[in-house]
Amino acid sequence: MNTIRSVCVYCGSSPGRDEAYVKAGHLLGRSLAKSGLRLIYGGGTKGIMGAVADGALKAGGKVTGIIPRFLINKEATETALDKLELVITDNMHERKHRMFEKSDAFVALPGGIGTVEEIVEIMTWAQLGHHRKPIVFANIKAFWDPMLALIEHMSGEGFIHTAHRVKPLVVNDPEAIVAAIMVAGSSVDAPTEGVQAVIDKM
Repeated sequence: MNTIRSVCVYCGSSPGRDEAYVKAGHLLGRSLAKSGLRLIYGGGTKGIMGAVADGALKAGGKVTGIIPRFLINKEATETALDKLELVITDNMHERKHRMFEKSDAFVALPGGIGTVEEIVEIMTWAQLGHHRKPIVFANIKAFWDPMLALIEHMSGEGFIHTAHRVKPLVVNDPEAIVAAIMVAGSSVDAPTEGVQAVIDKM
């Protein structure tokens, strides 16, 4: 039985320099909605973040935005936030905790340091055996190629000893991401919720 009900999307709160990134965000959001999956994301209404949420909402999807109070005026507008289920946290620590808790899979669209930090933490947890939730790099226009090369390099140099636990999916087409997640989700038992003691340290 497939246990994927909600998908967390990490991505930039800026649009980036290539319009393909925003378009990919919109397509992914729409694809999630059409598949009946809830979007869990950082709550921003600008950049790629905004595109993912907009794509999902316009297709009738369910969207949960999780945003720290101090970022509301920077990454979002309160008017736009009225359209989705909003969770306001006190800090980034709590935001990441809530996003992990509510999600059955994770996708990294193009983004900056924050996006890298978020998806790497999820991969670290997988390496430690704390969850088996699918992880996807949405490799739009080869955006993640340098990151993927670094991971391969670290593995080759002997620094990733449990690489079998960290097997992120690499998908170039944003409209193919949901199918890849569903296949991955059905190949394992229900995704683990993680070890609470570790979650609390986030």
